[in-house]
Amino acid sequence: MSITERIIRAPAEAVFAVLSDGWSYSDWVVGTAHIRNVDEKWPAPGSRLHHKAGPWPLSIKDRSESLEWEPGRMLLLKVHLWPFGAGHVKFTLDALDEQATRVTMQEQFTEGPMLGARNKVGDVFLHFRNTEALQRLADIAERR
Repeated sequence: MSITERIIRAPAEAVFAVLSDGWSYSDWVVGTAHIRNVDEKWPAPGSRLHHKAGPWPLSIKDRSESLEWEPGRMLLLKVHLWPFGAGHVKFTLDALDEQATRVTMQEQFTEGPMLGARNKVGDVFLHFRNTEALQRLADIAERR
């Protein structure tokens, strides 16, 4: 499992507002090229956002689904990218004070061919990717 943390200079509510805006995912999720649709109830459990990943013309249409959420505190997603597989991504927000939030992002493959990358090498790759994703998330949350 890859675990990546970042302190974001914004209140937890502001960070969670970005996580709750499914239309913003292509702005900060590394590899997501385009959001095609977002369920009206996003990020309530069972709701989905539909995306394209990868560069055109090789982009793949798929989806991510909310499994659990605690508003302002936690969001657990099942991310799909078939034919490569699927995984879980969990965001945990810990308010450090009124203007700073520790965001912890945990990601691991759970299905498909990428289960073979569920090792230290795969974790390092995910960590570098997720470090960039959390930087982008911070850029948005700190400026809203």
